[in-house]
Amino acid sequence: QVQLVESGGGLVQAGGSLRLSCAASGRTFSSIAMGWFRRAPGKEREFVASINWSGGTTYVADSVKGRFTISRDNAKNTVYLQMNSLKPEDTAVYYCNAQGGYWGQGTQVTVSS
Repeated sequence: QVQLVESGGGLVQAGGSLRLSCAASGRTFSSIAMGWFRRAPGKEREFVASINWSGGTTYVADSVKGRFTISRDNAKNTVYLQMNSLKPEDTAVYYCNAQGGYWGQGTQVTVSS
């Protein structure tokens, strides 16, 4: 069983930055892949980024490539999403995901133009 709690969302102007955190409970964190997804108003949930258990392999969606970076700290049971050069179209609820089908409650990110 894995429980996930996201934090770090908020309101930011276009061009600004935010860092999302996802704190995980459970002893298996360091052995599982993690990811971030988002759901914009009126749209389906979409993949943003993922990272393997060691942090050695990451993937990011084309829409955020070069602007968003995913990382993890296994000693802190935490995965991060650094978001730079934010755009209004990045406005969404961002969800943390853990391998095995676990989801956090989401954190709102709003980017104003």
